[in-house]
Amino acid sequence: MDFELTDEQVMLRDTVRDLLGRAYDPETRLKVTDTDLGWSRDVWRQLAELGVLGLPFDEEDGGAGAGPVETMVVMEEIGRRNAPEPYLDAVLVPGGLVARVGTAEQRQRVLPALAGGETLLAFAHQEPGARWPATGSATTAVLDGDSYRITGVKNPVPHGDCADQLVVSAALPGGGTGLFLIAADAEGVTRTPFRTFDERRGAQIEFASAAAELLGAGGDAQPVVDSVEVAAQASLCAESLGAMEEALRLTAEYLKTRKQFGVTLSKFQTLTQRSANMYVSLELARSMSLYATAAVADGSADRVAASRARLQVGRSARHIGQESIQMHGGIGITTEYPVSHYVARLTAIARTLGGDLEHLRVLSDRVGDYTLVEF
Repeated sequence: MDFELTDEQVMLRDTVRDLLGRAYDPETRLKVTDTDLGWSRDVWRQLAELGVLGLPFDEEDGGAGAGPVETMVVMEEIGRRNAPEPYLDAVLVPGGLVARVGTAEQRQRVLPALAGGETLLAFAHQEPGARWPATGSATTAVLDGDSYRITGVKNPVPHGDCADQLVVSAALPGGGTGLFLIAADAEGVTRTPFRTFDERRGAQIEFASAAAELLGAGGDAQPVVDSVEVAAQASLCAESLGAMEEALRLTAEYLKTRKQFGVTLSKFQTLTQRSANMYVSLELARSMSLYATAAVADGSADRVAASRARLQVGRSARHIGQESIQMHGGIGITTEYPVSHYVARLTAIARTLGGDLEHLRVLSDRVGDYTLVEF
């Protein structure tokens, strides 16, 4: 199998890297993440103009018809620059659900505006007190003539604070999980915004008999939710990989410039050995990220494959993050040093869509499928 990027994919990578590199030096990023919105609409507009927002959607839906590899290339560059733009939360996940479930009319109404940067989506799926993977929804949908009304609470809703439309999961009257489109400012919708420790935004959203439009033709949409979630797991792996690469680079540069006892830290053998171990962890994560991307590209929605990748990527991220802070010394945890923000983001990703314990549980439940298991 050829793991090299094509010329077009390299061009995409370099273009996104150049855009985010020009937009976000450490000081500018701190200023942007401290605003109420927490990300830059100007950068978002430029991503739309480059066609990045429309990458995962078919051409007839206003997109570019690109595959998962191109999406992962973008996510890795977002992780490398720790860019706060909600590409995963506002485009890939909710847009992916609309693309897979929505009728032709709904896709034409929603996706071109999303690809053009004119509207933002958010997926309201997680509920208070529920652990990943969700086994049902306490949010309910009831028929009201030819439409539905939704009642329940969703929290956290990543970037639900700034979304124009919400894709909401709710229990159908006849059983199963349905997906619904609801205007974020509709009557009966109450949003309570909050900030996360990795400088992202979210909201708790309460629905009090809010009018909703059924997404697609109806029926249980849980298999589609699971499939999109697997793609999201691969995206998180790619973002983590970009963040780990930059954290390692920053640490190596620090060791080359910081002096102690009259010599740079890079002269101490123990520190160089620890840096080499960080590189090993990075390459393990790279292999598993490629594995997850390849699985999605093959059309697989295998939660086991996603959990394998997330488990190793999470372990690598924890190792690289902890070592980065340690080798920067006490200054590594300060706001002024970029490495602290990368570690915060890696820590947040490790708690998104399941942590180590949850992914281990997914894998252990399938141990009986194998004749040999090694630990």
